[in-house]
Amino acid sequence: MASNTVELKYTPVDTIPAIAAGVRNAFNSHKTKSVDFRLTQLRKLYWGIKDNEAALIQAFKQDIGKGTYETYIVEIDWCKNDIIFVTQNLGKWVKDESAPDMLLTNKFLSPRFRKDPLGAVLIIGPYNFPMNLVVVPLVGAIAAGCTAVVKPSENAPNVARVLQHILETSVDTSCYEIVQGAVTETSALLDEKWDKIFYTGGATVGKIIAKKAAETLTPITLELGGRNPAIVTKNANVRLAARRLVWGKIHNAGQVCLSQNFTMVDKEILDAFIAETKATLKQFYPHGAKNTDDFGRIINGRQWSRLKKMLDETKGKIIIGGDMDESQRYLEPTVVLVDSPNDSLVAEESFGPLMPILPVGDLDTAIRIAGEVHRTPLGLYPFGNKQETDRIMREVQSGGVSVNDAIFHGAIPTLPFGGVGDSGQGAYRGRSSFDCFSHRRSVTTTPGWMEGLLDVRYPPYEGKLAKFKKTSELKPNFDREGKVKFNLVSYILSLGAGSKTGALVRYAMVILSKSQATLTANDIAKAY
Repeated sequence: MASNTVELKYTPVDTIPAIAAGVRNAFNSHKTKSVDFRLTQLRKLYWGIKDNEAALIQAFKQDIGKGTYETYIVEIDWCKNDIIFVTQNLGKWVKDESAPDMLLTNKFLSPRFRKDPLGAVLIIGPYNFPMNLVVVPLVGAIAAGCTAVVKPSENAPNVARVLQHILETSVDTSCYEIVQGAVTETSALLDEKWDKIFYTGGATVGKIIAKKAAETLTPITLELGGRNPAIVTKNANVRLAARRLVWGKIHNAGQVCLSQNFTMVDKEILDAFIAETKATLKQFYPHGAKNTDDFGRIINGRQWSRLKKMLDETKGKIIIGGDMDESQRYLEPTVVLVDSPNDSLVAEESFGPLMPILPVGDLDTAIRIAGEVHRTPLGLYPFGNKQETDRIMREVQSGGVSVNDAIFHGAIPTLPFGGVGDSGQGAYRGRSSFDCFSHRRSVTTTPGWMEGLLDVRYPPYEGKLAKFKKTSELKPNFDREGKVKFNLVSYILSLGAGSKTGALVRYAMVILSKSQATLTANDIAKAY
C-alpha cells in the first residue's frame, strides 16, 4: 500500500474571511436562484468527477487503502448517480406546493409553500468517506440554490487535493469554494456567519460546532455516530445474521459510523453464530484480509493506535482474528467475546473492524442493554422473527433501522439518512438533500374581492366574535374523558370510513359498482 505522506497545502487563514464574504456576495447576486444555473453546475460537477476517476481511485488507495470496487460503489458512482437523480427531479422539487388541510375559507388565499435557498452554507466532511460525505451534501446545496464552502478532511489529503481540482475546474468558484486545512482553518471558518452548517464526524467536534453555531443562531445539520447495537435472537437465521453483520463491519475496514458497534446474541445460538462468523470471514477472504485489495486500512497511525489500545484494554477474549501491522495501518477483522456492556469495546465507539459479541439470556436483557449503552444510536440492527424485530424497533430508539441486515438503510441513496438525539440532527440524501438546504416559505395571496369577508378582523369588534366563531370554530368529536363520540349521521354519510378521504374512496367504489351493474343490465337487455 502506498504511503500516506502527501503534504496538503492548507488555505491561508487570513484569506478565509474573504472567501466567506465572496460566497455570501455571490448568493446576494441571486445568480444561484436560477434553476438553469443550478442544473448547469451539477452537470459540470458530474463531468468533473467522471474525468478524474483514475486520480480518485489512486487517492483513495493512498489515503485509506480503499480498493477499486468500494471506491466506485460508495464514492465515485454514488456521487455521479446522485447528481443524475437530482438533475432529473429538480424541476419538480422547486415548484410551489399547495398547503394541505386548509379550511374552505382559507383556500381562497392560495396557501402554498415556496422553496427558497437558505443562503451561503458551510460543509465540513470526514475522513472515512472523504468524497461521498462532501459531494452529496454539496449536490443538495447546489440544487437548493445555495452557495457553499466545503472543507474536506485533512486526514485524507490525497482525496482532498483531487476534490479541490475537480471543483476548481468544473463549477463556478465564485459560488462554490473549497478550504483546505485542519483545526485552525476550521475554527476560522466557524468564526464566519453562515446560513447553515453541515457537519459529518464525531460527537466531540459536533458539540463544538453546535456551540459555535448557537452564538449566531445558525441552523445546523449534524451527522454523527453512535454505539449502534445489533441484536440476534434465538429465532434469527444465524447464517444470514453472521454473514450480513460481518459485511457491515468489514466495509471500509469498519470505519463506518453506521455499522454495529457490538452484537448481542442469544446464548442458545452463540456457538452457531461464532462458527458462521468464522466461516464467513474465511469465505470472504480465503487468503486472509491482509492479502487482498478488498479490505482497506485504518486512516492514520493515530487511529490505528487507538484501536490497538481498545483491544489491549478489553477484558474479552479474542476468538477470531487479532493480526496487526502498524507499518501498513492494517488491523484484521477481529471478533471478541465480551461478558459485560461496560467493556471498552461496547461502551466506546470503535470505528474499526472490531466485532465484540455480548451473549444475552433473552430479548428483554438485550433491549435493556441497548438502551443503557446508548439511548439514541445512529443505527439499529435486529435479527429475528417479525414479532421480535417489531418489538425491538418499538422499544429501542435509533436514527435508522435495517431489519435482518446491517447498515443497508444507509446504503440506499434516495432514502433520507440522519441521526436522532446525540447521534445527529437533520437528514439528507435524494430529495432530502434538497430539503436540507431549502426553506419552505409559507405564502398566501389575498384577492381584493375578499375584503368584505375579511371585515370581521377589523375593529371595532363589537358583535363580530359570534360571527367569527360561526365560521371558524371547530367542534370536538371527543368527550371530557378523551373518548371519541359516535355520530350516526357522520357514520352514515361517510359510509363508515371514518375520514373524508376514506368516504370519497367508498363513494367512488359505489358509483363504479353501480355503473358496472347498469352496463351489465344493458348488455343483458341488448342480448334479448
